[in-house]
Amino acid sequence: MAGTLGVELRRKGVDAVLMIPYYRATRQREPGRSLRKKLKIPLGFEEAEGNIRRAEGREGLPVYFIQQDRLFDRAGLYGDGRADYPDNAARFVFFSRAVLEAIEALGLAPDVIHCHDWQTGLVPFYLKTLYRPLFPDLPSIYTIHNLGYQGIFWHYDMPLLGVGWEYFRMNALEFYGKINFMKAGLVFSDRITTVSPTYAREIQNPDGGFGLDGVLRTFPEKITGILNGLDIQEWNPSADPYLPASFGPENLKGKSVCRKELRRECGLRMRRDLPLISAVARLSDQKGVDDILRATAHFAGTRSAQVVILGTGDPVTEKTASALGARYPGYVHAHIGFDEGLAHRIYAGSDIFLMPSRYEPCGLGQMIAMRYGALPVVRKTGGLADTVWEAGKLRNGYLFSGSRPPSFLRAVGRAVRDFTSKTDWDFKMRNGMTRDYSWGSRTDEYIRVYADLAMKAKGA
Repeated sequence: MAGTLGVELRRKGVDAVLMIPYYRATRQREPGRSLRKKLKIPLGFEEAEGNIRRAEGREGLPVYFIQQDRLFDRAGLYGDGRADYPDNAARFVFFSRAVLEAIEALGLAPDVIHCHDWQTGLVPFYLKTLYRPLFPDLPSIYTIHNLGYQGIFWHYDMPLLGVGWEYFRMNALEFYGKINFMKAGLVFSDRITTVSPTYAREIQNPDGGFGLDGVLRTFPEKITGILNGLDIQEWNPSADPYLPASFGPENLKGKSVCRKELRRECGLRMRRDLPLISAVARLSDQKGVDDILRATAHFAGTRSAQVVILGTGDPVTEKTASALGARYPGYVHAHIGFDEGLAHRIYAGSDIFLMPSRYEPCGLGQMIAMRYGALPVVRKTGGLADTVWEAGKLRNGYLFSGSRPPSFLRAVGRAVRDFTSKTDWDFKMRNGMTRDYSWGSRTDEYIRVYADLAMKAKGA
């Protein structure tokens, strides 16, 4: 999201730059060039030395990598696949301070700093504390992508931050006896955004607040929900290199070809009379994967639909998904892992897309599915509630509420019935395909927030 938003901001004339850690995956994809500008960042009683590298993204977006090989040259971003790295607090203390040091070293003069998720939660905090003399009037905006991941560390990590224990208090960094990086971003930023309007409301309630709802309710005037957009160049069924045939809302012949080829690729029977249901998801509880597997067993068992699942996650869930494929050959295919090309072909070849997430800050899967002519079945939560409608002129999918499995099965059943009878199907499908999922209007909303912050900072 940060990279795509940066590109869109440049297109609209905003002088945006992007700063990210120099991860191993980044190094392999885009090494950039070293600027030979050394950064020396205190980490408790030690000092870590880093470097700044530069690359150029689309639309000339300058991308600055913060390099520190001991901290970021690792196989994973935040963990090894089994557990988080034990020094994540030190890693992102370093990054947060290095960002501000890099701004000074590069001679940049930003009007606003836009921070994302817990990994940058300390940047707004440092702007109001250690770095206030250097940036006395620089405002920050903090975006919550998923409140469920907060960057919580034991209190013994406080010395790493380079500030006194007076900040280990309830209205600052302390969170049930621990340090909470996301809380730092919420409390010390000048504005907060989330990735959908409904999610902005949900996180201020105990059910969706993950313990921070009370903090958020203290400054509701700071919070704005702005729906994420899609990279419509990457997700474009009329020009997608991964598809066997292209198509669009005015020419759906290619959709039939994609459906047929997906059945062939996944070893499914050529049952043109049945809807092809899909799920592309992280196999986790948040994504409602238990509901997906339950629906798979039901509709494959009754031979009323075929199902394709692509994802990876919990090992037990992976085995269950694979077992369903073995139990219902020709009707269920489960691909455990991630395959980018297959993901594109699943969106293009399926008729119904399942996304029963327990909570979903924004969600892109439902937008991609609709753009590729698959009608989503979603729980009425977060960004799903802001993008999918079952009734009215905008109807483009199927909704259900609550957590009881029967409500989801009934929603999928409505979709299967409508596909079979062709009731309103083409109308809903074209509604989904023609909706504007781009970053255009969303970018304008961010620009308005930036401008407001910059004007207030200058006393205008």
